Amino acid sequence: MRKIRLFCAAILVLFGTATVATHAASPEEEVKAAYSAWDQAFSKGDAKAIAAFYTQDAILLPSTHVVIKGPEGVEKFFSGLFGMGVTGHKLELIEAHGGGNQIFGAAKWSANGKDAKGKDEPWGGLATHIFERQSDGTLKIILHTFN
Repeated sequence: MRKIRLFCAAILVLFGTATVATHAASPEEEVKAAYSAWDQAFSKGDAKAIAAFYTQDAILLPSTHVVIKGPEGVEKFFSGLFGMGVTGHKLELIEAHGGGNQIFGAAKWSANGKDAKGKDEPWGGLATHIFERQSDGTLKIILHTFN
């Protein structure tokens, strides 16, 4: 009986350690890391790299009220912004919650945009992201909306 208890205890310790190691970071730390990587792709003007942060069934809801679906739509949308000269995007975490396979983040965003005459102007607003954990442990955006 003692051997069985020791064996069960060892299994619990191993399982508990594996679970903690897989999701050791808090939702805030994971979302901050995702935001940093996203902003780095934006700063390179790489719409394809930005699109890689989104799931195949992702939905992007920009302030234009157009519903954009999937990485291809996301790439096209951000290519358009880069073509307009938008630079310097920054996401600042307000809050993040969740766990397991889904985490959401709320952020303030800012960027350097252009007005109707092409003059530089600051842009900014609020954004919400729902992330879905992938089989490799990474997070991808399944829903992104901003104003």
